[in-house]
Amino acid sequence: MLNALLGQKLVIATPRPGTTRSCVLGVYASDDPPTQVAFVDTPGLERPKGALGRVLIDSAKQGLVDCDVVVFVTEAPKASAPPQVNEKDATVLKTLEVSNVPVILAINKVDRLKAKDRLFGFIEAYQKKRSFDAVVPISATRGTNLQALLGEIRERLPEGLLYDSDFLTDRPERFFVSELVREAAMLNTRQEIPYGIACELDSYREENGLLRIEGTLIVEKQSHKAIVIGNQGETIKKISTEAREQIEAFLQRKVYLRLWVKAIPGWTRDPIKARQLAIKEGEA
Repeated sequence: MLNALLGQKLVIATPRPGTTRSCVLGVYASDDPPTQVAFVDTPGLERPKGALGRVLIDSAKQGLVDCDVVVFVTEAPKASAPPQVNEKDATVLKTLEVSNVPVILAINKVDRLKAKDRLFGFIEAYQKKRSFDAVVPISATRGTNLQALLGEIRERLPEGLLYDSDFLTDRPERFFVSELVREAAMLNTRQEIPYGIACELDSYREENGLLRIEGTLIVEKQSHKAIVIGNQGETIKKISTEAREQIEAFLQRKVYLRLWVKAIPGWTRDPIKARQLAIKEGEA
């Protein structure tokens, strides 16, 4: 949704849980009407899974500090699903009980609902959990109702501009490069492996007009390392190719990317390693 609002890819997205690990600032700006919205994309506020899960929850809660509006994003139910609040969303809504700012419910992927009347029962179920200041059904991929969502946010924001007109994010370039490598790795692995993948950039230098990047994918088991590398290196080669293409599109320049894989047993269960590898990755 944030990528669609900003008109460019800023944050990674996969079908895997735990994809977002760090709070990412993205600033939307428009001249007609004059608008500036500083979005902070946070990790999911769901029940923590081990040390890494607790680190992500802490990061998400930090993202709620000093915000003026909360946009609570959920997904429209699948055709066979009952119109009810799922367990993960119920956990998040409970966390938001301590927030005194307006909360907008954004229901994404409404384009997959053929019977639109099913949406009313779904909205009713969520409104029984708490009172929302606005409810906006959207489709991020199709751009449906994104302007309506912006309008609801704009009405509840204080006046004034916080950033220069061309400001987009406060994260360094290396952070996003690291995230794009992790996204490619998550999309090309399976089962429990994606949750336990982190990325560290070892080298990042300009050489003869080419940006040369070397990095390490970190997994938490030796058996996972073999899977990420793949038969005769096929999987890591595919990850490298897809990541390089995404990085070149993001940076608008030619890139050389080389990746290694290293196992750090149980890093997701170690609070110190989890914070070092998950929250700080790509910032150096």
